[in-house]
Amino acid sequence: MKRTILRLTFIVGIVLLFFRCATVPLTGRHQLILFPEDQIVSMSLTSYSSFLKENKLSTDAVNKQRIKNVGARISKAVEQYLAANGLQNQIANFEWEFNLVASNEPNAWCMPGGKVVFYEGILPYCQNDAGIAVVMGHEIAHAVAHHSNERMSQQALIQYGQAAATEILGHNQSDTRKAILAAAIGMGTNVGITLPFSRKHEYEADHLGLIFMAMAGYDPNEAVAFWTRMANASAGKQPEFLSTHPADEKRIAKLKAAIPEALKYKKN
Repeated sequence: MKRTILRLTFIVGIVLLFFRCATVPLTGRHQLILFPEDQIVSMSLTSYSSFLKENKLSTDAVNKQRIKNVGARISKAVEQYLAANGLQNQIANFEWEFNLVASNEPNAWCMPGGKVVFYEGILPYCQNDAGIAVVMGHEIAHAVAHHSNERMSQQALIQYGQAAATEILGHNQSDTRKAILAAAIGMGTNVGITLPFSRKHEYEADHLGLIFMAMAGYDPNEAVAFWTRMANASAGKQPEFLSTHPADEKRIAKLKAAIPEALKYKKN
């Protein structure tokens, strides 16, 4: 038990040491980053290579080029802004690449390191280049803000904390009671910490995404239209407190509130 408490104390010490060493660009939020970013990027490149081998790239030449064009505009604008503000280290390991895959799934993502993939299924919701820019800006924002590293860091901390809490609270308890306690702690941290934190990342990516698309010359007002289309297409969604994504009406309200700030960055 003493060893467990010492381990927990050590982890807390790491948190206090690193918590103020990383800050999200533009929002200024302090974040927990425990892993070297080059390690995260290396892992992502391995996953990306595997993904490309296992999934078919789109043969739609027109939309493939649209994805590449919008991606190039936004990534260039982000690079210029970060460099101008002495933040170029945020994307020091990035090598941009933009692909469209043949899938009806309405999805898109950007891995740490700048590898972006759109699925054909999301294009009907985008409707135009500005709509593509909404999604592109949002996904690139996740990568620029190092959300993957932050989530991994948080999960590592939670795992140590859960193990310590189970050991401390379940001291002298039967294995069955310890198992029940561990399950209860796991559910509590998931609903009380992990899911809300995921929603925070989504809101932050929305916020940064608006600014990034505006920097590239796109109208951030298009984000409201895009997310409204997505909301109208969804049905039977689970309650927000059990979801990794914000409720549609809350997301759209926050987007509307952030548009005036984003417009200050818009290039004509």
